[in-house]
Amino acid sequence: MTGVTVADPAPWAEPVAVPASAFDAARISEPVHVSGPDGPWHQVREDMRLRGNAVVYTTWGQWLATAVTDPALRSLLGRDWTRYRRTADPVVRFRFVASRLATKFTAAAALDTRAADLDLAYKIGGRPYLRGLDQIDVSLTHTDDLIAVGVSRNGRIGVDAEPAGRTMSFDLMQEHVCTPAERVGLERLPEAERSAGLLRLWTLKEAYTKALGQGLRLGFSEFGFGIGSGGLLAPDGTPAARGEWAFSTHKALGRYLISVACHDTGLDTSRDTAPRTMLDEGFMSAVADLLGASADDGV
Repeated sequence: MTGVTVADPAPWAEPVAVPASAFDAARISEPVHVSGPDGPWHQVREDMRLRGNAVVYTTWGQWLATAVTDPALRSLLGRDWTRYRRTADPVVRFRFVASRLATKFTAAAALDTRAADLDLAYKIGGRPYLRGLDQIDVSLTHTDDLIAVGVSRNGRIGVDAEPAGRTMSFDLMQEHVCTPAERVGLERLPEAERSAGLLRLWTLKEAYTKALGQGLRLGFSEFGFGIGSGGLLAPDGTPAARGEWAFSTHKALGRYLISVACHDTGLDTSRDTAPRTMLDEGFMSAVADLLGASADDGV
């Protein structure tokens, strides 16, 4: 993992490298590969400490043993247990449970707590969130056998993944996906590189709209990115953000692209996001004193 967008060497395209800017690389944690419930998770905790966000990728097959044999599966899934049991197709069922387990274990590592203690719920449209932890944002994506999860305490986060070998027709998709500035930039690339360039833009736009909670409702031709950088641009190619957004695209498992969009609210967020410790001790002492006084007064 190098923090650059690279298309697999293959007949459809020569490699296209887009270095992540120093600004974005400093603010978005590089995706971490975990091989199941045992992690490794230390890098997730370190990424949350340093940057306030973490991204994990895995495959659903790496969670299969847990889904099949773990006696604590019901408590791990929580509200998702019923849906899991009602899903008839075994492949769909195990992919579902793997993605939920990966999400909960990633969030648990980021928050330094137990996965079973987290209550995973869903907003309208299916976006996951942690019930009772509104300051933590979660994004989940999956494609083929890949699962990727993003967690942030600084603001919104969006993650998208696609097979690096996916062919995208520039002629068919340019009007629906690209801004005028992006079309000009892609047209300047050698024809063999356009599909890889368009795929990178697609994953960045998916990640950004997921972070916004808009999905495909926000037209992809209404905002753009540089062909040689990840910054958010207006349709005419001028900067459209003032540093509150950061973007990156990474290679995963040699055959996938993962793009990440992170928003920084600019608020002074606590570095301690463990549910059991993030309440202010002074505040808790004051509450205890008030409760004690109320009890003494017979309230």
